[in-house]
Amino acid sequence: MSNNAQNSITSTIAADMEAVNSVIRQRLHSEVALVNQIAEYIISAGGKRIRPVLVLLVANAYGYKGVAHHELAAVVEFIHTATLLHDDVVDESSMRRGRQTANALFGNAASVLVGDFLYSRAFQMMVSLDSMRVMQILSDATNVIAEGEVLQLLNMHDPDVSEESYLQVIRSKTAKLFEAAAELGALVAGASDADISAAGEYGRSLGTAFQLIDDVLDYAGDAAEIGKNVGDDLREGKPTLPLIWLMENGTDEQRALVRSCIENGDEQHFDTILAAITNSGALDYTRRAAEVAAQRAIDAIAGVPDGAYKQSLLQLARFSVDRSH
Repeated sequence: MSNNAQNSITSTIAADMEAVNSVIRQRLHSEVALVNQIAEYIISAGGKRIRPVLVLLVANAYGYKGVAHHELAAVVEFIHTATLLHDDVVDESSMRRGRQTANALFGNAASVLVGDFLYSRAFQMMVSLDSMRVMQILSDATNVIAEGEVLQLLNMHDPDVSEESYLQVIRSKTAKLFEAAAELGALVAGASDADISAAGEYGRSLGTAFQLIDDVLDYAGDAAEIGKNVGDDLREGKPTLPLIWLMENGTDEQRALVRSCIENGDEQHFDTILAAITNSGALDYTRRAAEVAAQRAIDAIAGVPDGAYKQSLLQLARFSVDRSH
């Protein structure tokens, strides 16, 4: 998040975030030096920390007064970080958050294994909370995320991926952990099943909006701002929504070029593809889809008690589409 947006959204939970960061540092510790080194490297890279923020905002919105939400927020961040470590190996990425990826710096084997450490540490922490419902939400989420990763792998270099098939990948790979984070916040606060479900819908829709805007920024963003190379999705042969829209609505020549680029992960025609995506309305279409998802998130929390925490949740939904990185 930009500093202003982040400060505005998280000002109500500043003390909670400090506590979460303390839990993260404490729970990262391992007797194995390389584990500490890589885990510290990836966590200290920062990032938006939106998933832990979700746990904290929702828990507070429902009046929670304990400290278990700090542990849950850290668990969610560990699971997310583990997926990033594995993602970057699968995608052969070299840049994330403006720095070298862990796999570029420490190697693929070390990154995968430290990702495994973070997953298993997250499950140790879950067990310590002694709640079967918490374990159910998080174990289901990690399983769905893994399925989403495999679905995305199957879609790589496939120019015939449909919009619905792609949105299924987003719901599994990205939105599921947002959904789990929001549900956990409501659950720990003792909210009703209906409210937990509504929080889940908020998280799922918010996560969808975030990913769709990431898809836009991969073609319209600034590399320094987004912290990775513009056009990475095309280089990796990933058919994201702007490309899928262009495949369905572009000229025969554009469709042939997109098909070739997706199949071959071809970046030599990137400028031509970028011009086609920009001028065809593909980015506008993707942005509108993100706006619809963000509105769905806003509608889902109509029943959340009014106050500063709800206002932050509403701001977060709006920020999900009005951002440049």
